Amino acid sequence: MKKWMAVMLAGMMTAASLGGCGSTGSTAETETPAEETGTAETDASDAASEDAAAEDSAAGESDMAYVQEKGTLVVGITDFAPMDYKDENGEWIGFDADMAKAFAESLGVEAEFVEIDWDNKILELDGKTIDCVWNGMTLTEDVLSAMECSNAYCNNAQVVIVPADVADQYQDEESLADLTFAVEAGSAGEEQVQALGLNYTPVTAQSDALMEVAAGTSDAAVIDSLMAAAMVGEGTGYEDLTYTIGLNSEEYGVGFRKGSDLAAALNEFFASSYADGTMESVAETYGVQAALIEQ
Repeated sequence: MKKWMAVMLAGMMTAASLGGCGSTGSTAETETPAEETGTAETDASDAASEDAAAEDSAAGESDMAYVQEKGTLVVGITDFAPMDYKDENGEWIGFDADMAKAFAESLGVEAEFVEIDWDNKILELDGKTIDCVWNGMTLTEDVLSAMECSNAYCNNAQVVIVPADVADQYQDEESLADLTFAVEAGSAGEEQVQALGLNYTPVTAQSDALMEVAAGTSDAAVIDSLMAAAMVGEGTGYEDLTYTIGLNSEEYGVGFRKGSDLAAALNEFFASSYADGTMESVAETYGVQAALIEQ
């Protein structure tokens, strides 16, 4: 707006000068000396440039400055063990949650966790209701084109979950054709079942997909292998379920707003955390150390 007003003022001053040249009064009364005209036009041009620079500076304020000014890094997540989940006190923990807290601390701010609809993660990010998506997010083409992403930090895969007593029947992709699946909307799992042309029902979270299979309302689910290792099988809350085949291989990354300088800052943080052993120590706490990618 300032830039537009400055340009308009410059135009009005030029128009006034031209109008004076065509008036019926004497030359001495109506003409502006060439030196004066040039100075006025130069001043207006300089003002316009300064206003444009100020406007561009405000528009290009870094995400890091924005986060540090408000004092919080708002992290978009879902309930997704072992990456993000609540402990008995209602506090968010997990490999991603703990790393997000440490990164926020390195910026001099606090991490604030907000549960989001995974299918709306890009809208939440661009609308600034969150500052990043840090929740075992697969680096798909869609994610990479819509977000400024960190380097990959964990390997992962999409795996098929079925009741343990029928697992032997589903050991290849062809055997899945007649099953009905539950998958998280907007997830890499949804992409896989779509690519295979399988019947599925979208649900809000991967944990909901597991509940669908446990309740018998869906035959199977497709979820992240890291989640499957933590939540399915002996000693877990879903002892009667198991995972069979893997449908792909993929990598996790953290997403920020397009053009954000926080992605580069996080890459530096990942590198130092990996080098000093902090990242591996946190990974061991949650049993995901084998999936870590060297930084």
